[in-house]
Parts: sequence; structure tokens; C-alpha cells
Amino acid sequence: MTTAPRPRTTTRDPDELARRLTAWLDTRLPGAKAAGVTVPTSNGMSSETLLFDIEHPQPPLRACALRLAADPAAYTVFPTYDMPRQYRTMRLVADRSDLPVPRVLWLEEDPGPLGAPFFVMERVDGRVPPDVMPYTYEGNWLYAASDAEREHLEAATIGLLARLHDQVPPQEAEFLTLPGEGDALRRHVTAQRAYYEWVVDGLARSPLIEDAFDRLEELWPRDPGTPVLNWGDARIGNVVYDGFEPAAVLDWEMAALAPREVDLGWTVYLHRFFHDLTVTFGQRGLPDFLRRDRVEARYADLTGHTPRDMDFYTLYAALRHAVVMLRIAYRRAYFGEVAVPADPDTLILHHGSLRAMVQGSYWD
Repeated sequence: MTTAPRPRTTTRDPDELARRLTAWLDTRLPGAKAAGVTVPTSNGMSSETLLFDIEHPQPPLRACALRLAADPAAYTVFPTYDMPRQYRTMRLVADRSDLPVPRVLWLEEDPGPLGAPFFVMERVDGRVPPDVMPYTYEGNWLYAASDAEREHLEAATIGLLARLHDQVPPQEAEFLTLPGEGDALRRHVTAQRAYYEWVVDGLARSPLIEDAFDRLEELWPRDPGTPVLNWGDARIGNVVYDGFEPAAVLDWEMAALAPREVDLGWTVYLHRFFHDLTVTFGQRGLPDFLRRDRVEARYADLTGHTPRDMDFYTLYAALRHAVVMLRIAYRRAYFGEVAVPADPDTLILHHGSLRAMVQGSYWD
């Protein structure tokens, strides 16, 4: 974990991007220049982020962030990148809730200017719990915080989910309805199966992931409830914090209409993923942070909705994350960074915890 090279996140030339961005910006704000263009080292492996300032005699704002769809030639993590969908989702959440969503400024659907569609939004100052090294590891601001400060951040973050689910009218988010038949949960899982099939097309399949899909059917909720707007990638690594208060909620590419528990399960499990990984490397982690029982109780207090079937939803989160991990591993193999082992399940960093969830022993 301390020595493994970070997977390649882009094949693009930052200097070329900066030149092309300045040319495009002049079409939207004549005379403007993009200054200080940087590609953060923390960039994810789906869409990419560029940070820049606008130089103009009378700029509407100076600090911006640009979300650029993945380079289609770079073995993308997801099969499609619908930037208009993300842009529309962020505008809806900003208009119909009090969540701190960055103001979106421009949407560019033409791939010509930068090689793929993108949108530009205001950049919000603050700090983000790191993924590399994970915030559960010693040596970062969240780990060094007091128990009271982390509890405050946890409460404020669960409050984001509660307000999102309660405030945004689901009928205004119908454009996020996933294709297929059945209710919102069935469509969500069907979409994940389709994503898995895309990941393993022509490659080794994962017996563990397929066992997890089978186990989901056994645990299927009797009543998934009325769907709400789900953030999708609901985790603290996608929040900019001012101190310990949320200042900006980012990364809406996985937003969908789904039961409330889809978001809750993802929040709980993604923390456990980092915590479990940290423990395997001999550190304590943060075992008392974002605990499942406390997340469920806090959400119930805020919304009046008691989370149900959370064994199903945490397993589903671990399964979804496993499919992403498998795609990233195959992407690394494509770039010659790793070799594919005989057992593809070992490419999934959390294969042990996923197997324990399938067997029903993880939460014991």
C-alpha cells in the first residue's frame, strides 16, 4: 500500500489541455484566459478534473473546476459518461435542496474542444478526506482530528443524505430513472449486472461477484420503499469540508432514483473498505467512525425513516465496489502495470470482506 504505484488515471497531455481550454473559454467569455491549469494528483479514474482560474478584466468568478469525461481511448472505468446528466443533476439538487452543491456554469456537449464532453463549475476551497493514503491511515487531518470533531463531520455528512432524500422531489428526478423493467431497485441491480458483463467481456469472470449477485436475490427486500434521488457515490471522499462542515458535495455521475438505503449502504461500506484495508496493514484505522449502527440511527432521527434490509444494501455496496475494482485491475493490466492472476477474485482488494458478506459472517 505504501509502495505500490498509483494506477494511471489519464493519457492526456495537461499542457495541451490548458491550451485547448483557453481557446474554448474565449468562445464563452471573450478575452478570457484559463490560468494556472492543473490536473490534481488525486484525480479519479472515471472522469477527470481540471482546476483553473479565469483571467479577465471583469470575471464573473476566478476559481473554477472542470469535469471532463474520460478519454475514450484510455480503457475507461465506465462504459458511458453522460456529462449533461451530471450537469442537470447538480442543477436540480442546487435548486431543490439546501445541499452545498457547487454552482455549475457551462456545459459543453461537443467533444471537439477538449476531446470529450465536459462542464465547468465554481471551485470551492476546503479539504477532502484523502483516498491515497486513506483517511483511515495515520498522518492526515481527519485521522488526527479529535473524536468530537470526527463525530461532528459524521453527523453533518449523514445530514446531507437525509436532506437530499427528503428535499428533492423524486418526480423532478425522473430523468435519472434507469432503463429496464420492475421497480427502481430491480432496475438498479439490473444495471449493475450489465456493467459487470461489460467489465468481463472477453476476460476472466469473477466467481465471487457472481456468488454475490446470487446472494442478493436471497436477501431481496420485501418492500424496497419509494425511490428517492440517490447521490450514488455517497462517501466523505466526495465532500469538500470547511473545517468539519460540508462546503461542497461532488461527483454525481452515479446518481439515480433508488431506495434510500442504496446511498446509506454505500456510505457505510466505503468507509469499512478503507478501514479494513488499513487494519490489514497493521494500523488501527477508525473503527468507531461511520459505524453502521450509528449511521442508521442518525438517519432515522433526521428523516423518520428507519433503514431496512441493511445486510442486503451493504452487500450490494461491496458488490458494486468489487465490479469497479475488477475493471480498474483489468485496466492496470491493459497498461502493463500488473499481471492478471489465475484467480481473478484476488484482483478485488476487498475479496475477503465481500466473501464474508456473501457467507453472512461479516457483521458478526
